[in-house]
Amino acid sequence: MQLVAIFGPTGVGKTAVAVALAERLRERGEDPVAISADALQVYQGLGRLTGTATPEQRARLEHRLVGFIPITETFSAGEFAALAQSEIDEALTAGRRPIVVGGTGLYLQAALCDLDLRPPPPPSVRERLLRALERRGPEALHAELAERAPTAAAAIQSGDRSRIVRALELVEMGEDPAPTGEGSGLWTAETRHPTLLCGLVMNRDVLYERIDKRVEEILATGGAVEVYRADSAGASRTARQALGFEELLRGDTEAMKRRTRNYAKRQLTWMRKLPGVHLIDVTKLGSAEAAALILAASEGSAET
Repeated sequence: MQLVAIFGPTGVGKTAVAVALAERLRERGEDPVAISADALQVYQGLGRLTGTATPEQRARLEHRLVGFIPITETFSAGEFAALAQSEIDEALTAGRRPIVVGGTGLYLQAALCDLDLRPPPPPSVRERLLRALERRGPEALHAELAERAPTAAAAIQSGDRSRIVRALELVEMGEDPAPTGEGSGLWTAETRHPTLLCGLVMNRDVLYERIDKRVEEILATGGAVEVYRADSAGASRTARQALGFEELLRGDTEAMKRRTRNYAKRQLTWMRKLPGVHLIDVTKLGSAEAAALILAASEGSAET
């Protein structure tokens, strides 16, 4: 059975499309299950901030690997890979159709492919770099990376906080910081199972408007309270990487909007470079219409 993977930038409507696709699959007698491939939706207590499927959406489509890691724990792509692949294999064995839904490129790869991950850094190295990031800002650390590893720096945008830190970690560990993950070479490996990769794209101006509206909705539905509680509970360094976490702690809504828009721009740019991706422009489409196009693409690819 073919997997369907739905990827796209934050705010594009991936979950709604996955739910609509599941309903169409059930009409055909199938039993779909969604498997989240998002680095931050794994955490308990950050559902509003990270855009995790709502209770209503989860009632319409079972979602796995969401909200199961305590907010105080760190979590890695390597740990996720084992869990996601197990969920996919178990679903296929049970005759269920996995719908992998993701916004984090590395986690999407971790679910679909066999990863060759570099070792994690010692906690002291990462903590020191994260403190430097908050104190000096991403542009200053990017400049440092450009001096120490110019090839790696050239492939990373100056505002891409997570990739800058990861590259500097590798430099500190004596590893080659050649770009990996969302920047390059993500789909050189074969997927573990036949997979239709569908990328949802949208006009950037429209997407940015949706992101700004989504941030306002997060605030209106208690997102800031969610962040305060996570902070008081001792949220781990990886949990704090959620878009808007630090910005809401500072009460800086506009900074949260800017950071989210910048992240979405990188996601769109990266996704359009993926070989074999089936792009669907959802600017003027509803979720049901997008689901119909995915189903048609799945049927077409199964016939070839």
